[in-house]
Amino acid sequence: MKFKILCSDLDGTLLTTKNDVSDFTVAEINRIKNRMKVILVSARMPQSMTYLQARLGIEQNPMVCFNGALVIHQNTTLVNTMISVANTKILWNHCQNRGIRIGLYHGNDWCVSASSERVEKEIFNTKAQPRFEKTEDTLNRWELDGIGPHKIMLMGTKAAMDDVAPILESRFKEALNCYRSNDTLIEIAPKSVSKLQAIKSLLKDEESLDDVLAFGDNFNDVEMLQNVGCGVAVANAREAAKKASNFVTSANTEDGVAQFIKTHL
Repeated sequence: MKFKILCSDLDGTLLTTKNDVSDFTVAEINRIKNRMKVILVSARMPQSMTYLQARLGIEQNPMVCFNGALVIHQNTTLVNTMISVANTKILWNHCQNRGIRIGLYHGNDWCVSASSERVEKEIFNTKAQPRFEKTEDTLNRWELDGIGPHKIMLMGTKAAMDDVAPILESRFKEALNCYRSNDTLIEIAPKSVSKLQAIKSLLKDEESLDDVLAFGDNFNDVEMLQNVGCGVAVANAREAAKKASNFVTSANTEDGVAQFIKTHL
């Protein structure tokens, strides 16, 4: 296989554990990184990706954060798409009525109103620390600064998520993309962004999507896996991701991405 670019999701895909890649993965990326550009493509915030870039030795490459809402190349911001504060406030009203907690992300500013089991998991998984602040205060502060969230995370019970999901779909389908990460989490991004669109924005004139090898596991990876030159899902991936892919490799906990690289590259 000959590709110019390797793009990989992180959580559930490239990461062997909840917050790190294995030495085997590091070795395989190091083996190919001088002949292929390796780009991390994730729903994570920048600081939760840069330590992984450093571990893999690919700090010189761009990274796609927040499912494509923020694309950074070293110290330069290439894509910066935000959700409006107005829409966020309407969404927050729907959440309050259902006991759903909300996490707001702009760049490296991650804001939550209080700690919880989910927040503590996120701290461990992403090696980031949130700002504890009332949601109203965060939104008012950002409104004064003329910015909005790159990503919104909804955290609640399965019943609450089942209740709010159709409302999000009907009320915000023209403005927001909503991904059900699991029964108790919904990730929200601006409608105009996706991992695929972010990858397209990084292609040089002489490059095309056919030159891209991509790895993923979740619903927000499907479009990317389906449209690049070669899409590879890990064994633990959602069925939709597997169906969108050309190959299925081993699970992330078994170094599926590294195994595929070793065999095919």
